[in-house]
Amino acid sequence: MSVRPALIAHDLVRFRGGRRVLDGVSLTAAPGHRIGLIGENGTGKTTLLRVFAGVDQPDSGAVTRPPDVGFLHQELPFRPATTIAAVLDDALREARTDLAELDRIGVALADSPEGAEQHDRLLAAYGEVLERAQDRDAWGADRRARTVLDGLGLGGLPHDRTLGALSGGQRGRLALAATLIRRPSALLLDEPTNHLDDAGAAFCEDQLRAMPGVVVVASHDRAFLDAVCTDLIDLDPAVDGPVRFGGGYTAYLTAKRAEAQRWRRRYDDEQALLADLREAAAVTGHQVAHGRGPRDSEKMGYGHTAGRVQNQISRRVRDAARRLETIERDPVPVPSEPLRFHAPALAVGDSDGVIVTADRLEVPGRLRVAHLEIKARDRLLVTGPNGAGKSTLLAVLAGHLVGAGALWRRPELRVGLLAQDSVFADARRTARQVFDGAVGMERAEVVPLSSLGLLAPADLDRPVADLSVGQRRRLALAVLVADPPELLLLDEPTNHLSPTLCDELEDALGTGPGAVVVASHDRRLRSRWPGRELSLAGFGGRCGRRA
Repeated sequence: MSVRPALIAHDLVRFRGGRRVLDGVSLTAAPGHRIGLIGENGTGKTTLLRVFAGVDQPDSGAVTRPPDVGFLHQELPFRPATTIAAVLDDALREARTDLAELDRIGVALADSPEGAEQHDRLLAAYGEVLERAQDRDAWGADRRARTVLDGLGLGGLPHDRTLGALSGGQRGRLALAATLIRRPSALLLDEPTNHLDDAGAAFCEDQLRAMPGVVVVASHDRAFLDAVCTDLIDLDPAVDGPVRFGGGYTAYLTAKRAEAQRWRRRYDDEQALLADLREAAAVTGHQVAHGRGPRDSEKMGYGHTAGRVQNQISRRVRDAARRLETIERDPVPVPSEPLRFHAPALAVGDSDGVIVTADRLEVPGRLRVAHLEIKARDRLLVTGPNGAGKSTLLAVLAGHLVGAGALWRRPELRVGLLAQDSVFADARRTARQVFDGAVGMERAEVVPLSSLGLLAPADLDRPVADLSVGQRRRLALAVLVADPPELLLLDEPTNHLSPTLCDELEDALGTGPGAVVVASHDRRLRSRWPGRELSLAGFGGRCGRRA
């Protein structure tokens, strides 16, 4: 078995739209290490993965990568007309090529006499291809493909089905499956669990823990980070650049708080020292003596004494000035103020009655619910495996999709839906312009975008097209909570959001006015859910209160 190479990045800098997205990032990812990239949306996680993969080039710095890199994009690289069979053939191509090459070289070796120069060349080539095939487990590739498809809930799909006929979640899982089937020596994954249910997430975690090569993953999924990662790299601003933490997300939270406190102490201590040095550098002999003339007892030696005092003062002033210059040349940065989600309310309402009822609700082939009742202050969590109809139910409740059966909404009920995909009509407009146009100038003056803590000040006037997927999702959430509806529907609300915002959003989902319905695979969110749960299992569901 060959020695697997590491992925090494040195002092990476990357600009986008005149903004420095990566600022001197260095990283060594050794085989067997599974590194999680975390940080606020827009801190460069996806950009860093693209640079690692060679899809983007850094403006400065260098990357040494293994020759065989598998990169899972957030947005699928396949055409809608591509069939599942074609995707699988592409994933298996390298393994099949290696096996075919071994057969070809083996035949040539059999026809080449030992000791001949050609025989030695063929033997060396055979050894090289054999090592590569062993690394990829080429002989088990077809079996692995079946196992991965079953593990990610895709085993029952006909292989002649096109990607355009699949749901967004199915396409996302197929892209992940193709990457795992390839078994590259370095695996780069961008939000791999966004479309996975519990079984799929557990399967993915097992697969990644068994990977012998390099794994680097950007993820918001806190349970996944805890289960998989040996190290976390926080790309949020820090006093000495990106910080590497050993362990999973739970250990990171404790270390992150301690790191923030150390940064604040270093900054405060340096500011106090700078104030003392500036005062010392401004001292003069006149200020020390305050115009006092020599006493009679000093007159004989006054000139000598005064000169010595002035020399001492001058030396102290020069020392203070030198130290001041040194510190001001490379000061401790001002501690960054992290974004904090500040929504006045997620939903509003001043009654306790029923606002929605549904009986024998059905969307053929997608959803069936016998009975559902939502009250004005409800907190309802919708769970179930992929394909159970969670997104379909929210679309029906929002009025975006019509189903069979009886559905009643209280007259004039205001409903807001955060869909899984955040799409804006004109991506050339800035985030602030999109927000103001969506909520209206009058409401935007009462609750400006900057007050919600969802986008950094530097991002408010950037075109939506330049925002990351997570930042666009934050913008969509901001539009909803700036003028809260009476019924808020959140479809996988933690997808693409930073772990910190996920924690804050969960806190905001607690009891309060208005009704909130959440459809989610997020295991950490579900484990802390305070209200009722509707479990959809295939076509059907039962509603009850969590124990």
